[in-house]
Amino acid sequence: MYGWHGKILRIDLSYQKKSIIEPDAKIYHKFIGGRGLAGYFLRDKITLDWNDPKMPILFFTGPLNNTPTPTSGRMTVMSRSPLTGTIGDSSVGGSLANSIKKAGWDGIIITGKSPSLCGIEITGHEINFTDASHLKGKTVSQINHSLKEKGSTAVTGPAADQGVLYSGIVIDGHFFAGRNGLGLIMASKNLKYLTVKGEEKTDVYDPEELKAAREEIFRLAAATPALMGELGISKFGTGALYDLMHTRRMMPTDNFRKTYFPHAPSMNAYSFDKKYKPKKTGCKGCHILCKKMVKGGGLLPEFETMSHFSALLENENIEIVKEANGICNESGMDTISTGATLSCYAEIRGKKLTPEEIIGLLNDIISGQGEGKQLAKGAYRYAKSKNRPESAMTVKKQEISAYDPRGAYGMALAFVTSTRGACHLRAYPISHEILRRPVATDRFIFSGKARIIKINEDMNAVVDSLTACKFLFFGATLEEFSRAFTAVTGVKSSAQDLLKAGERIYYNERIMNYLNGFNSKDDILPNRFFSQSGSGGNNIEIPPIDRQEFLQALARYYKIRGLDENGLPLKEKAKELGLEWMN
Repeated sequence: MYGWHGKILRIDLSYQKKSIIEPDAKIYHKFIGGRGLAGYFLRDKITLDWNDPKMPILFFTGPLNNTPTPTSGRMTVMSRSPLTGTIGDSSVGGSLANSIKKAGWDGIIITGKSPSLCGIEITGHEINFTDASHLKGKTVSQINHSLKEKGSTAVTGPAADQGVLYSGIVIDGHFFAGRNGLGLIMASKNLKYLTVKGEEKTDVYDPEELKAAREEIFRLAAATPALMGELGISKFGTGALYDLMHTRRMMPTDNFRKTYFPHAPSMNAYSFDKKYKPKKTGCKGCHILCKKMVKGGGLLPEFETMSHFSALLENENIEIVKEANGICNESGMDTISTGATLSCYAEIRGKKLTPEEIIGLLNDIISGQGEGKQLAKGAYRYAKSKNRPESAMTVKKQEISAYDPRGAYGMALAFVTSTRGACHLRAYPISHEILRRPVATDRFIFSGKARIIKINEDMNAVVDSLTACKFLFFGATLEEFSRAFTAVTGVKSSAQDLLKAGERIYYNERIMNYLNGFNSKDDILPNRFFSQSGSGGNNIEIPPIDRQEFLQALARYYKIRGLDENGLPLKEKAKELGLEWMN
């Protein structure tokens, strides 16, 4: 095979045994890799409880990993989410994907539960199990320091040890497999860390054709201001979006009760850059380098973190934003869910949090003390325990990210149709509603958005499966990446062929959620967005979303997606996509 190795490693922690799966080539062609292939192997286990030892956690690469394809250093981690009950997945960078490919594997499936806290160390086809009891409660940096020279790492921090429902997995010390609570899946298996290294090459079918596709992608990226411009992501990281959300009056503020934060001009990416003078870094195989590292090795917060630890909490102290980001990263907590849960707490308490209280509550969550024990369950469960469910800004129990849906109706629709709970990255309509890529759309209408969201979901599903970076698609398209995919694998594929694979992957996820009882009742925004206005100004009005128009757009989405009126998958559509139906 070219691009793939044709081998997947299965590890059973209960018996410390390994086995090898060699899927038929047709499965690779249908599900590509990454998110698609992980979903294929998760499906027959998806109805298990997330903490059932038989529930797998899957680390999957794609065919482009360990090749010269631009931004080909990403991978997917997947399981069933402890936070939402939906499929739980994260696209994450770093060097782990390339290391897994270099070790000779397309993916790793881990099941079972170790009798005691352990680590897994993989060197090529050699797998060793180690005692990790001494690492419990240690920070991410401390754990990674102890694993030096062992290759790429995937570790959990104190948050997972403490049972935080939105704990994540940290790759190579800085890259976060967040949202969904994947760190808690590892903790439920008594797995503290995974290390991988290897030296195998990934065979490429046509190196010269790949080189040509690569040059096309580079040219398109260079011509895209949002990526490579003086105010773009390469210059300021994802924080470049901060000012755009502010000026468009759609920055979530005061737990989404407002959409304008007057202190934003002193809390933006430029302010961080001026104060901390960071250096650029990023994933393997990426020339955009969107991450910003400061002296001493820490990373500056990305856009979502900047927004939720400033505007959402009405915090005007830039140092507290940086400190909160560091605490979350070292403990392994998802910053979006953490910030949103704290803002929910502040609303219920009826008083803005001081900088000292923000830091104190973070430490209480990590240690399981005081109110932190309840906050560790996320905004939905916390608000429900206080009889204030209306204060939780969540979809399918997952906290909403840093785009107020009243300011971009495509995002409003995308939040609810996402298969992993509230997620801006499933369709990322901000690209056309705010950044005007590839074409501009009116952000205050639903017209045409149902079809756009469906197509973008399919595209991003295959991007996560190849695997590549979504930001690169501000400039490049599936046309260029289908050329790269064909050059690497030798499988002739057009952009439409890949888009069809993305549709298959997404529909498979809808089936998995259906098997766990999700339907149209779960595809809804909190009532606040339908009943309260945002913060207008500067000749911009932010009215409440019209509920009837929203529901009509959702109904159109169901029809276009091939679902019934209740948002449930149809046997005929599954058959059309080559998916197995439910038994």
